[in-house]
Amino acid sequence: MSRLLLSFTLLLGSLLSVSAQSLSPETLDYKINYKWGLIHKQAGTARFVLSRPNVSTFDARLYARTQPWADVFYKVRDTLTTTFSSSTFMPEVYHRIAHEDGSYAHDILKFSRSGNTSSAVCRRIRRGKKDTSNTETSISLSATGPTVDLLSSFYYIRTLPYSTLKPGYKQIVNIFSGKRKELLAITYLGKEDLKMDKITQPVYHIRFTFTSEGKKETSRPIDAWLSTSPGHVPLKLVGELKIGKVQCFLIQ
Repeated sequence: MSRLLLSFTLLLGSLLSVSAQSLSPETLDYKINYKWGLIHKQAGTARFVLSRPNVSTFDARLYARTQPWADVFYKVRDTLTTTFSSSTFMPEVYHRIAHEDGSYAHDILKFSRSGNTSSAVCRRIRRGKKDTSNTETSISLSATGPTVDLLSSFYYIRTLPYSTLKPGYKQIVNIFSGKRKELLAITYLGKEDLKMDKITQPVYHIRFTFTSEGKKETSRPIDAWLSTSPGHVPLKLVGELKIGKVQCFLIQ
């Protein structure tokens, strides 16, 4: 579920399109529904909080948690934080703190850049469900080209000029997620009408997938629908699971 809760964050594009003017401090709340056959029930919530401590950076936080009934099967209490540049939207420091099914994980990534190369040292702290103490490891990551973390990408995607893109447009970008580097492919599918909460509105439809460096898919395709209004707020997201699917909706 953690990957699906974070999947809002995984739509990216050309650096030349980035403009901080389209974003301002905000709080966005989402409900996460689980659907399988006749079962259709809210399984969790997610809250994104964006602030701007100074002119050069943004701070963002994501709080994700499962509902009480879902806690019985797989309890999630996750917090992500990131500080990223207001001019390039590239991250500086990223934290992922995860409490999932009795286990604890904390990833800390500190980014650096030289020319077109991005690097990060990831400090990984872990404690298993039955462990009494933490273990700690570190790993170095490097990539050529635009590189983001899971949370900063949620804001990066919203600055893109979707009105000028043609259906079929595809972008591939690097993303550092804990212990590994992945490639994210984003395909723009076009402008559509979306009905939600009895209201129909125009949206931009996007589909994206994760792949390893060996180009093997590491998750199933995920579809997202973004508002056409300034700020391009994600309104809906649908992702397939091994059993059923997860549907995420903005609480308007």
